[in-house]
Amino acid sequence: MKNILAFAGSNSSTSINQRFVEFVASEIKEHHIKVVNLVNYQMPMYSEDEEKKGFPAMTMGLKQQISEAEALIISVNEHNGSWSAFFKNIIDWLSRLDRNFLEGKKILLMSTSPGKRGGVGSLNYAKNVFPRFGAEIIESFSFPSFYDNFSVESNRVTDETLLLGLNEVLSTFAQQIK
Repeated sequence: MKNILAFAGSNSSTSINQRFVEFVASEIKEHHIKVVNLVNYQMPMYSEDEEKKGFPAMTMGLKQQISEAEALIISVNEHNGSWSAFFKNIIDWLSRLDRNFLEGKKILLMSTSPGKRGGVGSLNYAKNVFPRFGAEIIESFSFPSFYDNFSVESNRVTDETLLLGLNEVLSTFAQQIK
């Protein structure tokens, strides 16, 4: 049984990426999963001047949780085709604390959005950036039209084709981290 840390790159109190990562985490039974909400990791906007004051305790706490996990499930939100400024700020702080903060981490990378592209721009950006910090992307999944394909009330995927695709990705991820 592996330890997995799961989170979304959003600071919205109604984040569909946080809801999606929580749903996916609940579907993986054979590993221990800890879901965190990055809203609880407030950090000042990164700058060299801020770094000279020292690293925020929240950065070190999140880095420690990432270090303790053997794999990660990350759902990235999308703002104008890329990560949100909130998530980029967190990644900036983590990478300044330790350039290889994702070294040896196997990642299931996901995204969702209300639109038909499912946050694929942000997903592709993350696929290119995370390996620079040592990550190994095992699987990725873009979940389009969240409100049309997911029931918030019953906490389930309503589109059978998407559910089959998601289950295949989850199965492959679970096998690859054994």
